[in-house]
Amino acid sequence: MTILVVGVILWCAVHLFPSLAPTARRGFLDRREGLYKSIFSLFVIGSLVLIVTGWRAAEPSFVYAEPNWGRSVNMAAMLVALILFASGRMKTNIKRYVRHPQLSAVFLWSVGHLLANGDSRSVILFGGLGLWSVVEIVLINRRDGAWHKPEPTPAGRDLIPLIVGVVLYAVLGWAHQYFTGIAIY
Repeated sequence: MTILVVGVILWCAVHLFPSLAPTARRGFLDRREGLYKSIFSLFVIGSLVLIVTGWRAAEPSFVYAEPNWGRSVNMAAMLVALILFASGRMKTNIKRYVRHPQLSAVFLWSVGHLLANGDSRSVILFGGLGLWSVVEIVLINRRDGAWHKPEPTPAGRDLIPLIVGVVLYAVLGWAHQYFTGIAIY
């Protein structure tokens, strides 16, 4: 379980650094942008390796009984989360309604998985990353100030994250057993 905890903490620390220490981040970027981005990427990849390895190695223990409907809600939440996540780097109308689509996607992913899984490793992974996403949203909102909604975009652009989200949903559903050890279909 220690590897999983370290992976979640590393993920959170790396991603919170820009919001918690914007001046230090700007200093690193001004001096050595390529080095900063390389180190950031290595820490993110390292945290993902630790999370997957830690998840697979952890012996889960019972924490709470998930509701009977938890799995169904999780499956629906995952589709919405993947559409939101896909829209994060695109110009879509989704961004007119959701200020932080990717962080909101992580939160939905976390809540959905906590409804479907009541074991210790789920609480650490999904609870930890869900909490991180909320803290990150608060810090970014504080740093950036009032939200100015983007201008409307053609409705056709909203189809792209929808299609990408559905494709990701199918691919991740199929691959889920290979990186978590749990088949969902």
